[in-house]
Amino acid sequence: MSDHPIRRLLQKLTGQDADAAAIRESLEEVIEESERESPALEAQERIMLGNLLRFGELKVADVMVPRAEIIAVEQGTGLADLLKVFREAQHSRLPVFAETLDDPTGLIHVKDVLGLLEPEPDGAYCLSPQAQMTALIRPILFAPPSMRALDLMLKMQASHTHLALVIDEYGGTDGLVSIEDIIEEIVGDIADEHDEAPAVIKPDGDGFIADARMELDDFREQTGRDLLVADGEQDIDSLGGLVTSLLGRVPQRGEIVVHPNGAEFQVLEADPRRVRKLRIILPPLADAAK
Repeated sequence: MSDHPIRRLLQKLTGQDADAAAIRESLEEVIEESERESPALEAQERIMLGNLLRFGELKVADVMVPRAEIIAVEQGTGLADLLKVFREAQHSRLPVFAETLDDPTGLIHVKDVLGLLEPEPDGAYCLSPQAQMTALIRPILFAPPSMRALDLMLKMQASHTHLALVIDEYGGTDGLVSIEDIIEEIVGDIADEHDEAPAVIKPDGDGFIADARMELDDFREQTGRDLLVADGEQDIDSLGGLVTSLLGRVPQRGEIVVHPNGAEFQVLEADPRRVRKLRIILPPLADAAK
């Protein structure tokens, strides 16, 4: 254990002469050595270390949700309708605006809305008649697209505000960033109990088009082909996770990743954080059985 690369990395990082350049060099050495001397680091550990190396270079524009995908509420929305929006969006925080999304007034947290529910004698709950949405609005952060994602994360931590609107040079709303979006840049996609993994694939010539979130079990059920890698990561359960594990990093759009059984994954859509859509070409059964 004394010569484990992680232990050597920690020794370097705690040294008196450690600086940013030394930290980056040490991380790169750990990743390169682990690739030569597996099993010092698992594939997922190498991916996370690689994400850390790139994290300092990411801008807010790289991690934001684009304007077209923002779910927000107008500040005059009734509380019953507001609860409906929270239920459908499955988010804990929503931006609030005055007239348009370019006139943000803050954010609202679902726990503040739930705090307005009053118990009825029959055990049911109702909204307090005196409840006003405007009284629940909290401050929201603003960030330019060029701001470093790391700086925004530190600002979120300091202000205890985990949601930020991305504002362009003209003062318009360009996107939205949550602290979860930033953390996912390091640890990978964070799925929760509300996320539904797509279970449908579409034939495409000699292959298939599939959402990268599709689970490997669903792929096997629909195609009869098992893509699990012998002696591979046991906690990989999606097509995107498999491709990222095979490559050792998040692939870019247009890259082709080859499976040990000969299958080819063509990355059709991807962003710095995850693979989104794949084209999969399976080898003939005779070749795959070899």
